[in-house]
Amino acid sequence: MSKKLIAFYSRADENYVSGMMKRLEVGNTEIAAGIIRELTGADWFRIEQAQPYAKDYNECTAQALEDQQQNARPRLKAYPDNLDEYDVIYLGFPNYWSTMPMAVFTFLEHFDFSGKTIKPFCTHEGSGMGSSVKDIMRLCPGAKVEEGLAIRGGSAGQSQKEIEQWI
Repeated sequence: MSKKLIAFYSRADENYVSGMMKRLEVGNTEIAAGIIRELTGADWFRIEQAQPYAKDYNECTAQALEDQQQNARPRLKAYPDNLDEYDVIYLGFPNYWSTMPMAVFTFLEHFDFSGKTIKPFCTHEGSGMGSSVKDIMRLCPGAKVEEGLAIRGGSAGQSQKEIEQWI
């Protein structure tokens, strides 16, 4: 039996959810990661920037866009010691400007994913997976990257059946 890891980037604070601004105690991607954890028993790791984006949604999205335009690699708070024991990585993130947050790029470039299976999932409010699967394939050429799952952020808490089918 293979060992699994859920590596995810999630953002609480002010978010755009179902057409309105809403303050979240727990980010939508973390909610989806929690469902995956319940279903699979996988270990999990939160991908966190050393310098988080602003709590204000509009300021956060402006910072995220600037990082993307600069092809930035934000420094992370921590990394797992290694990924050697994991065969399957569930990789979760919100869709930021049609792809993953740049902190996820930092995480992916830190490790060699050769021989591993990456199962990407994202939360979004209408933009789906964007170019994230293609970006993961480019960053992790030795990995098997499976079809991603795009979860509507405002419905993350009700996405168990959708996640079960995807797993």
